[in-house]
Amino acid sequence: MKPFIYLIICLASLLTACGSAGKSLRQAEASQEEKDKDPLTYEQRRKFDYFFLEALRMKQKGEYDAAFELYRHCLDINPRSAAALYEISQFYMALGQEQKGEEALKQAVRSDESNFWYKQTLAAWYQGKRDLPKAIAVYEDMTRLFPSRLEPLMALADLYNQTKSYQEVIKTLDRLEELDGKSEQISMEKFRIYLLMNNQEQAFQEIESLSKEYPYDLRYQTILGDVYLNNNHPQEAYETYRRILKEEPGYAPALISMASYYQKTGQDSLYQTQLDTILLNDNVESNMKMEIMRQLIMQSEQTTKDSTQIISLFHEILKRPQQNADLAMLCAQYMVTKRMEKESVPVLQQVLSLDPENKPARLQLLSYAIRKNDLDEVIRIASPALEYNPDAMEFYYYLGLAYYQKEDSDKALEVFQKGVRQVNEKSDKGIVSDFYAILGDIYHTKEMSAEAYAAYDSSLVYNPNNIGTLNNYAYYLSVERKNLDKAEEMSYRTVKAEPENATYLDTYAWILFEKERYTEARIYIEQAMKNGGDTSRVIVEHCGDIYYKLGETKKALEYWKKADSIEPDSEDGSTPPTEAEIKRLKRKIALKKYIAE
Repeated sequence: MKPFIYLIICLASLLTACGSAGKSLRQAEASQEEKDKDPLTYEQRRKFDYFFLEALRMKQKGEYDAAFELYRHCLDINPRSAAALYEISQFYMALGQEQKGEEALKQAVRSDESNFWYKQTLAAWYQGKRDLPKAIAVYEDMTRLFPSRLEPLMALADLYNQTKSYQEVIKTLDRLEELDGKSEQISMEKFRIYLLMNNQEQAFQEIESLSKEYPYDLRYQTILGDVYLNNNHPQEAYETYRRILKEEPGYAPALISMASYYQKTGQDSLYQTQLDTILLNDNVESNMKMEIMRQLIMQSEQTTKDSTQIISLFHEILKRPQQNADLAMLCAQYMVTKRMEKESVPVLQQVLSLDPENKPARLQLLSYAIRKNDLDEVIRIASPALEYNPDAMEFYYYLGLAYYQKEDSDKALEVFQKGVRQVNEKSDKGIVSDFYAILGDIYHTKEMSAEAYAAYDSSLVYNPNNIGTLNNYAYYLSVERKNLDKAEEMSYRTVKAEPENATYLDTYAWILFEKERYTEARIYIEQAMKNGGDTSRVIVEHCGDIYYKLGETKKALEYWKKADSIEPDSEDGSTPPTEAEIKRLKRKIALKKYIAE
């Protein structure tokens, strides 16, 4: 039942309660008795109906002042109109004129004793005022007038509870049973009340009666056992559970209750054995097994911290048919916390076999493959995610990157193009920026400069401080000797952000070189060399080019020769030199002079 509480609700909700229009006029005024004894003349009735309907219309429009005056006019025509009295009572209550509101509501009830909702509203009003005796009186009257309705009885049970009239609660619950039949909720409430009355015998008889009412429903018999167990009657509880399990040995609720019995009676070994029986029972709900396993993990962590027993139990459970992936996921999470990476892999794979859409499990497997730089495994794990987790940008990112590192630029491009189509307002801006950054790199390798620069621009829209994008964008502009001012501005930001990054220092030095600012270029290229650039073929060659432009040909030649001796290393992430770049460097050495592209 949902009682109306008029002390705290706002005017708008007050004026729409109880199905205003239909119930107010036609239901309240249309009883046969009132039709037969209508105190109004034909003309008065016509006016009343017009003003009443107009009041309803004003109220629905939110013009409450006008509605209030129209209801008052209705009462001038017919002071005993239940509908008008009810409506105007709500106005008085909303305006804080509670005494007038209560009086009008009581008049409405007296004018139409057959209206359930008017009485309900009056009873709820008394409840709100904590005038419980009056509320009880109204609800008792309602049970007489509306003997088939459950709501008044339910309200009475609650009110008698509040007033600690326990015998009346029992009587009311008995009346509810007569109307609605015996139920677990009613029996459990009667059991609770009997205990409050110190009548244990009657309390247990109530639950026994419930189990006898449904002799073939083992759930009620289990409830009886639980009631015994929770109220210091362990022997009766044990006998009840044994009787149930003799009839149906695999009945999960009784198995769980029996485990509680062993725990409460201090029979630890039997308790553990019972838990094993429950965990390996296919009829026990997965969420119950989850709860038990969590408790066992907690106990283990608080005592021995020995994971061997927990893992062994998980293995036995996971050999059985699974209702869902929850237990396998719990096992995998436990293994991860215990740093059992290798052992967790088959469990995570089991999770995905049960639930292919399980994103955390797939990401965990993906992280292992990335850590081992196993590109084929990355592709195997991430590829199905495009179907099962189509909105998860991470999978497109790592899948595309794996293809890119395997030099399958066509596949990489296809994956990244699919990925950017998933971008929406909820997407992680950092990931989206990286997407476009790699797209730009791929386009550049395919000599699609316009598309590459458009992708870099998009990357910077999502993250203006994407250092990788800024560096590559600036470098490729410098290589093409175009828009060098923009390239310098972007590259300078990368150097400021990471002043010891050899790659960024080299890019900035090279842009200065292209702008013929050779002295400045030397400062940054020397910094690049000091920060690990002396192992990079490209950086060392650039160093030689800059020294040559500064007139130091001998030093330039030394650096060119050193660059030529450095073997390309694809594992460091650098792009291997092309045949043309190799030949150009050898010509520089042979001719002892700088050669532009």
